[in-house]
Amino acid sequence: MKIVIARSEEEFGKLAFAEIKEIVYRDPACTLGLATGSTPIPLYKEMVKDHQENGTSYAKVKTFNLDEYVGLPKEHPESYISFMTRNLFSHVDIDMKNVNIPNGLASDIPAECARYSALLEKASVDVQVLGIGGNGHIAFNEPNTPFDSKTHQVFLTQKTITDNARFFDSVDQVPKSALTMGIGEIMKAKKLLMLATGKNKADAVYNMIKGPVTTACPASALQNHPDVVVILDQAAAAKL
Repeated sequence: MKIVIARSEEEFGKLAFAEIKEIVYRDPACTLGLATGSTPIPLYKEMVKDHQENGTSYAKVKTFNLDEYVGLPKEHPESYISFMTRNLFSHVDIDMKNVNIPNGLASDIPAECARYSALLEKASVDVQVLGIGGNGHIAFNEPNTPFDSKTHQVFLTQKTITDNARFFDSVDQVPKSALTMGIGEIMKAKKLLMLATGKNKADAVYNMIKGPVTTACPASALQNHPDVVVILDQAAAAKL
C-alpha cells in the first residue's frame, strides 16, 4: 500500500490524476472505476484540464461507477449520473454508451443488481477510484458488509444519511437506500486509488491502514489488495 500526503487541494488533484493518466496513456481503451462525492472533484478537474489542454481522449474508455441512489430521478442534481455528467462526462469526449452506473430507478431492484454484477464479472477494471466514509465504508458498503459481497441494495445508516445531507436542502431529502458495487467486486480491480480529505476521515483512514482487517471497517479490506495507492490531505492523515 503506497501512501501519499498532499500539501494542497491542487497537489491532491494532480497526484490523483497522475495515477489515472498513466493508465489512460498506456491503454486508451482502458476501464476506469469512478466515484462520486466532494473528494474526487479535484481529480476530475485535472482530467478535464488535461483533456482540454493536451487532447487526451476518453472516446474508447469504459467506466463503471460505484453506486447510485435508489429512487432519485436521473435529472436530480444529486443523482450520481448528474454528478458525473456535471463534473466530468460533459467536459471530455467520452462515449456515454461506455458509461455504466447502477439504475436506481429500476422497477426490479434485485434484477438490476444482478445485471450490474454480470457486467462487472465480464469487465476488467484497470483502476477503481474510492472514497472512504467516516465510518470506514467504501462505496455504500456499510460496516459489517461481507468482504465477498456483490452489487446489492443497501439501506443507509443514519450517520451516512447525516453526512450526505450537506448535498441536499434538508436531511429529509436524502434517499434512504442506494445500489452499490460490492466489496468483492471492488477488490477485483487491478489497482485501487483511495482518496480521502478532511479531519472527519482521520479515524477511518487510520483504521483502514493500521487497524485490523475486519468488516467493522469495510475499507480495511484494502490491506488485502496487491496494488493500492492512498492519497490523503494532511487533515485525513493526521492520525497515521
